[in-house]
Amino acid sequence: MNVLKILVTGVGGGAGQSVLKALRMAEFQDVLAFDSSPLAAGFYFGYPGVVVFEALHPNYIDHLLKISIENQVEVIFPGHDIELKVLSKVIGEFLNNGIQILVSDSRVIDICDDKLKTAQFLESAGFDYPRTQTFHDFKWEGHPVVLKPQFEGARSKDTYVAKDFDQFERFSSFVNPQNCVVQEYVEGDEYTCGSIFMDNTLLGVISMKRFLRNGDTYKAFSVKSDPINEFVSKVVTELKPFGACNVQLRIRDGKPIVFEINPRCSGTTAARALVGFNEPSVILNYLKLKEFQEIHYEEATILRYWQEVKVANSAILHPPYYETPQLS
Repeated sequence: MNVLKILVTGVGGGAGQSVLKALRMAEFQDVLAFDSSPLAAGFYFGYPGVVVFEALHPNYIDHLLKISIENQVEVIFPGHDIELKVLSKVIGEFLNNGIQILVSDSRVIDICDDKLKTAQFLESAGFDYPRTQTFHDFKWEGHPVVLKPQFEGARSKDTYVAKDFDQFERFSSFVNPQNCVVQEYVEGDEYTCGSIFMDNTLLGVISMKRFLRNGDTYKAFSVKSDPINEFVSKVVTELKPFGACNVQLRIRDGKPIVFEINPRCSGTTAARALVGFNEPSVILNYLKLKEFQEIHYEEATILRYWQEVKVANSAILHPPYYETPQLS
């Protein structure tokens, strides 16, 4: 039995829930679920849970630290993008209390959170990248483009593909011009690629061809593609994140083009675990033993579907911030 005590935040969303599923597959049992809504489905996976402040609340960090100390938490998995910038600033404070937050430093978070800086990073490192400009700097040149948030984008929210000028003009009225980039639209098969990078060491890479529905992966196919995996390895090694890092790319004319990087576990974490690439398990074993765990994953098809969870009304967690349960 694994003995590390783990806290997973954002269990109302796909990434947090996916981490919980991967931990269950690896038989980690001392897990605490963390979310700002008592209706977060991850609260009802069988683990104790705490209803907390939202990540941008001024008391969020103090509350997270207090709960972590009280429950002797050793490792925190962030499950929501909005937390990353906040958590990256307090890594040292938590380490001083014996708690490892699986978040990259502020440099990496800043690059990945800003789509313009992501493109600039890829360009400076010599990788192919989609041409990207701020909304105010962009001038239509007759090629399909993507309008997307420059900062804090998630699940294709407020993202529009304009194939012609009429579509561009129409979609332009939907976006926030102060938080929008216009990016070259890359035709080709799309891949979501997971990686684990810790202590300046790449622990593994997996590539999955995917199909999206409303911004979420709903069909994925794990593939053993040396060219893609080697390319992702180079990107991640240049970026130097900490923990899990998700690279999204498309293949154009046989070449991978990265259009987004998310330095965290993703909504496909559980799908990867099903084929043998369990990011949370590999990370936790590395933290515990400081040993590299060789990863062998299989090629398979993953089909996702909704699963209902029935919860008695009396069992719904009630804010504000009930007494912290103890881990078993």
